[in-house]
Amino acid sequence: MTLSANSIPTRAEIPVEYTWDLSQIFADVPAWEQERSAVEARAQELAALQGTLAQGPAQLLAALTLRDEVAQRLHALYVYALHRKDSDGTDPVGQGLAERAGSFAARIQAVLAFIEPEILTIPAETLDEWLAATPGLQVYRYALEKLNRQRAHIRSAEVEQVMAALSDIVRAPYATFSMLTDADLQFPTIEDEQGQPVKLSHARYGRLLESHDRRVRRDAFKGYYSAFLPFRNTLATTLGAAIRSHVIEARLRNYGSALEAALAPNEIPVEVYHNLIATVEANLPRFHRYLTVRRRLMGLDDLHFYDLYVQPVPDVEMTIPYREACDLMREAFRPLGPEYGAALDQMFTRRWIDVYENVGKRSGAYSGGSYGTPPYILLNYQDRLRDVFTLAHELGHSLHSYFTRATQPFVYGEYTIFVAEVASTLNEALLTHYMLQSGADEALRRRLLAQQIEEIRGTIFRQTMFAAFELWMHEQAERGQPLTADALSQHYRELVVRYHGPELVIDDELAYEWLRIPHFYYQFYVYQYATGLSAALALSRQIINEGQPAVERYLRFLRSGSSRSSIDLLRDAGVDMTSPAPIQAAMDTFAELVSQLEQLAP
Repeated sequence: MTLSANSIPTRAEIPVEYTWDLSQIFADVPAWEQERSAVEARAQELAALQGTLAQGPAQLLAALTLRDEVAQRLHALYVYALHRKDSDGTDPVGQGLAERAGSFAARIQAVLAFIEPEILTIPAETLDEWLAATPGLQVYRYALEKLNRQRAHIRSAEVEQVMAALSDIVRAPYATFSMLTDADLQFPTIEDEQGQPVKLSHARYGRLLESHDRRVRRDAFKGYYSAFLPFRNTLATTLGAAIRSHVIEARLRNYGSALEAALAPNEIPVEVYHNLIATVEANLPRFHRYLTVRRRLMGLDDLHFYDLYVQPVPDVEMTIPYREACDLMREAFRPLGPEYGAALDQMFTRRWIDVYENVGKRSGAYSGGSYGTPPYILLNYQDRLRDVFTLAHELGHSLHSYFTRATQPFVYGEYTIFVAEVASTLNEALLTHYMLQSGADEALRRRLLAQQIEEIRGTIFRQTMFAAFELWMHEQAERGQPLTADALSQHYRELVVRYHGPELVIDDELAYEWLRIPHFYYQFYVYQYATGLSAALALSRQIINEGQPAVERYLRFLRSGSSRSSIDLLRDAGVDMTSPAPIQAAMDTFAELVSQLEQLAP
């Protein structure tokens, strides 16, 4: 299918074979309505079990089994409504379903909320006895043991009630940040490449930094930060309050630090975080060398931050129709074996992918579905090279979900954020390797190498710098030091200088980049981008070099969901994230790619 560059088709104008088939979840809206009523009734049956879980193993098993049934059916209701709305936001039926599904899900989740606190009232020794004596509970062993490990960090009922009552206040700093930066900031207008006025926005800022006109990039950079700077004291106050709330909650829950409190629920040792920062910082000279290579490739006398998001090599004009992209995926992922290939074919042939843009469709791309439904993908495919890599990325997510849900019971049918980007970025690495090995000309090779280098720069080096800043902020708060705008800006500038070295000109605005990063409110989140890509690069290299043994380990990982800790699952796959080795391997790969790009410099 070829789309017009001048008009966006309506949903009805998209050939049906390029749309996802949501009837594989529910035949129609009346079927959705019928299921909603049935789930409501089952949720009320579950609510009636409140207060009975400690009476014996049979009662506990009944509650857990019913909880999983209700949650699985609820997820399907929500996914159907969300996907229908996302495929055509102009459809009032889809809009209405999504609104109703959201409120219904919130109400049912409230019904489910009693289960874990009630389980924690059962003595640990009693739970162990029940697990040993009740075969039906065995499937929940890991989940119950994981919950059990949180006992030391659960406070009295009275304290828990107070903390729950304060939750909205604890979220207020981020809510204030979001309101200020999304609604109240007034951005200036600059001139685009043709001299036409363009009012800056968050989305336009990113696009303008990719402009090949350096004047446009500079004006966008300086104009964008000019909107934030008057609010630096306000945003220092909101960020400082968020950081202090993390520290206070960690202390209330008897953790040694805010870092430990953030990592413990997913059983991630704190050395994983420290290893990441230490290993990346030990390899910063390699990053500094890349910045020198990038400046030379761009023909610049000096390098500024606003030069880091434009392609350092000429773009390659390629038109890759969707069906050709599917064939490319089949070849690129052939090393993963016939079972993966068969699942891939299902993605392409069973209408699990919504391919093209239409009026009212959500922008971007994502992997969707839920346990018991197809692992749908939403795309806005436009025949570009970047669209091919987006398809590879989302296929990684969806096939991870496919293998997990086909193998695991519902309770382990999802995977943690720590491993979520492994399968997606591994697919991108395999696709890059295949295209580089398949007779790409020099221009395409330069483009592919630059693209992978930039992914490592943005995902490992940049996110690790963020992680280091986040750690410093929490440690300052734990020592009782103030997080003023001046203190935050001074330390952030020091990090930018350390990470980027002498090659980057440090514009004054860079010291204030922390003002605009929402992830700093998320409590030790961004490091997982860096560890995920590092694991993916290591696993992809094993698959390419070792063949079948590495493939078998990787498929076992895809099937495992959350049935064990993320660290254990990755270790079994062949990557020990408690060791610096995977991070160092990613740094070695980065250096090799930079050398290859330098050799191909025109």
